[in-house]
Amino acid sequence: MTYSLADKRIWIAGHRGMVGSALVRRLSNVGCEVLTAGREVVDLLDQRAVDDWLSQAKPDVIILAAAKVGGIQANNTRPAEFLYDNMTLQSNVIHGAYKNEVEKLLFLGSSCIYPKLAPQPIKEEYLLTGELEPTNEWYAIAKISGIKMCQAYRKQYGCDFISAQPTNLYGPGDNYNLETSHVLPALLRKFHEAKLSGSKSVTLWGSGSPLREFLHVDDLADALVFLLCNYSGGIPFNVGSGTEVSIRFLAETIAKVVEYDAKLEFDSTKPDGTPRKLLDSGLLHQLGWNNTRSLEDGLINTYKSYLAQ
Repeated sequence: MTYSLADKRIWIAGHRGMVGSALVRRLSNVGCEVLTAGREVVDLLDQRAVDDWLSQAKPDVIILAAAKVGGIQANNTRPAEFLYDNMTLQSNVIHGAYKNEVEKLLFLGSSCIYPKLAPQPIKEEYLLTGELEPTNEWYAIAKISGIKMCQAYRKQYGCDFISAQPTNLYGPGDNYNLETSHVLPALLRKFHEAKLSGSKSVTLWGSGSPLREFLHVDDLADALVFLLCNYSGGIPFNVGSGTEVSIRFLAETIAKVVEYDAKLEFDSTKPDGTPRKLLDSGLLHQLGWNNTRSLEDGLINTYKSYLAQ
């Protein structure tokens, strides 16, 4: 199928976040009207507020990129917030889209929806086949419920609601708060601050051995627009770069980009998380999309945006 975004009214829920901002940039040359509404305009945790805003704004398309996100520490210390807030806001938007007859909705999941020890690379069919990674299971459960909600509304009401789960993301607009950020932006900030202070070392959580896949957020935005235009179905598509690196290698690459050769120290009292996580994005590639930049090129772009920020 082909769905044209030209002249459509597209609401990006979560437009101020890293993914939402990338989508705003990507849609700027599509010939559509991008709708945005911050928390001061519509509270996504309030179903009535969401319904009222949708009935007035009348979007044709919704991209649901809004979510409460954070790293291992944030997930460990605030599990109730990660579960309740995410399930509530996504349910309100998805149900509101149905009630207001929105033509198409794209829900953003997460690669953490898959079992901790899923076979690698991870295929979409591995969803719900094993136990989740404990360090982010609350967020994962919320995201799984969003995917299932899209499938249920498609099955019962015929809604053209699709979903996609990206791998680990980075890029302009990332969160660099060391208490709540993910590993890549946290390391970027640590190396930058070590360079400024002249510190001889940078400390990493865990052993540095876990393998991770990283995708630049602008590449994700391109893939999501491609899916909106070319896919209508119940399968939640994986979106990844296809390349995995160790946390140690990531740190060494960041050191190269920042141009500061600090000694790496590993805090073994901190958890590693999932030992390996690589998405199989074969379905997306078969559909016709495979457009990702190298990790080093993406980090150069990200570091420039961090310095400007």
